[in-house]
Amino acid sequence: MQVTHFWVNGELVPTAQATISVLDHGFTVADGVFETLLVENGQVFAIDRHLARLNRSAAGLGITPPDRNTLETAITKVLEVHSELEFGRLRITVTSGAGPLGSDRTGATPTLVVSVANQSAWPASTSLLLVPWTRNENSPLAGLKTTSYAENVFALAAAKQHGFSEALFCDTSGRLCEGTGTNIFVVSNGRVSTPSDTCGLLRGITRDLLIEWASDAGVSIIERDVNPKELWDADEVFITSSTRNVHPVTELAELDIAGRVFKQRSIDSGLMTQNLGKIFLARKTEDRNP
Repeated sequence: MQVTHFWVNGELVPTAQATISVLDHGFTVADGVFETLLVENGQVFAIDRHLARLNRSAAGLGITPPDRNTLETAITKVLEVHSELEFGRLRITVTSGAGPLGSDRTGATPTLVVSVANQSAWPASTSLLLVPWTRNENSPLAGLKTTSYAENVFALAAAKQHGFSEALFCDTSGRLCEGTGTNIFVVSNGRVSTPSDTCGLLRGITRDLLIEWASDAGVSIIERDVNPKELWDADEVFITSSTRNVHPVTELAELDIAGRVFKQRSIDSGLMTQNLGKIFLARKTEDRNP
């Protein structure tokens, strides 16, 4: 399906006319927040949770987000002209608006852009590269979904250069943290664990829903400090995201600071990962806005 229109600052416009100011702080200094929502058959998933997180991120960055009615109108209008989108992503971007070329803000009206894109189906399993660069759990941006993504771009490019699908970070204390756009889970001796948010990770919508829905099904997922060494002994490893759902990891390696890949291992997609994937898909099918 061809994407034809975006929403920009109060109106639906053809993609060729979807522009913002060159002085927009989202462009000049990455001063903005965003959300990415799964779109299936023209419908978004978990809109309430995504908009709540958008508001938290905006508040954390000191940006006044658009009101709920404005956001819902923008989302509805964009989806109406892309009703045939079977599998894709809808992105809401809010910036602090036009500003000077430096870091100061001027109190301008925030910019709102809502866009969509087709998404290719992910393969049945995926691969991770643990990179030597760290997440800063002490950053004022920790836990916020901001447009400051250069570290993610750099790390993901390194992972793909070496043949891996996703890059994985530790925090500055050496604890396992998160991927560039995913959350990580390890399974050992039937025990499922995922890093707690003390490492500065972004609490993914899929991550949190999986923890809740697994608990409802009698499966406990423990949020704790995870040592990256556990990756090499784990029985199963999987990642989650809005478009990946529960995605088994079958290849894993580490990158050293000199750019050399080592500690490579293969992992089976085990029964626990498969079971959690089924639980998630079943609940997601039942409720599009949990």
